[in-house]
Amino acid sequence: MKLLAFETSTEACSVALSIDGAIIERFEIAPRRHAELSLPWAGQLLADAGIARSQLDAIAVGRGPGAFTGVRLAIALAQGIALALDRPVVAVSTLAALALRATGDRTIAAIDARMGEIYIGTFQRIGDELHAASAEEVLRPELASLPDSGMWSGVGTGFSAGESALVKRLQGQLQSVDVHALPHAADVARLAVVAFARGEATTAEKLEPAYLRHNVALTLEQQKAIRALR
Repeated sequence: MKLLAFETSTEACSVALSIDGAIIERFEIAPRRHAELSLPWAGQLLADAGIARSQLDAIAVGRGPGAFTGVRLAIALAQGIALALDRPVVAVSTLAALALRATGDRTIAAIDARMGEIYIGTFQRIGDELHAASAEEVLRPELASLPDSGMWSGVGTGFSAGESALVKRLQGQLQSVDVHALPHAADVARLAVVAFARGEATTAEKLEPAYLRHNVALTLEQQKAIRALR
């Protein structure tokens, strides 16, 4: 199977190509350069692998949550290529892709959502598959909770947000924390290959982002209220 994947939901920009399970990737922390880099990287990966666009079986995309403009860009890229090639699309949770960065079977993935909030999701590895252990949310880190009282591995920038409020909130249930980890298109590709085999691909027209937060900006009163809670 040949699959091209995009992930631009955070300050990191990455594109990956999966060819029968072997993955090559371009990754860079490049704020505000995602639109500039993504398509040229995709073209270069295909050229390096000797693969024509017409040989791709599917397009994968990190559907969010994450930065509004980054999520929107990735969705637009995936839709545009999928429509042009008449190929299916596999949408992958950005938090699930981030969770693959962690060690251990039980993972909390968290991304700094700004405005005093985080995007958070919990996941459990069962065999070679990753399953959601709870619904993904956007909330203040001091309100986060876990599905049970066991030990978890934490990964993502959400753990350093708000003076590490999430670490303090979950103290005693974290066996490890990587606050620098960012989602990779390579992990989007890995999850997408499994999802494609399960029949979870969709058409470009039905592809939808997962913003979680419906308001992309706060009013002055909302900003004052958040500051008052700190």
